[in-house]
Amino acid sequence: MTIKPLSDHILIEPVKEEEKTKGGIFLPETAEKEKSEQGKIIAVGSGKKTNDGKIIPLSVKAGDIVLFTKYGPNEIKVDGKEYLIAKEEDILAIIE
Repeated sequence: MTIKPLSDHILIEPVKEEEKTKGGIFLPETAEKEKSEQGKIIAVGSGKKTNDGKIIPLSVKAGDIVLFTKYGPNEIKVDGKEYLIAKEEDILAIIE
């Protein structure tokens, strides 16, 4: 299945968090973990539409690794894989 985001929406694949703490302790699968705040952009919409009908292109593109707000994106599951759909305003930075 192919997902094509609309307008200023962005499809993000969350980056898996480390399974080991800084002290070297491995976390089990059942441990409660924080939501990821980093991800790889899979697809982007065409851009945000202004009141006069012009489309402003997004400042991110597919393939970018980004930092986003923790609770802004919506979680979806497609073919057993988890993704996030966020608005451009939920993206805080591009990680280089």
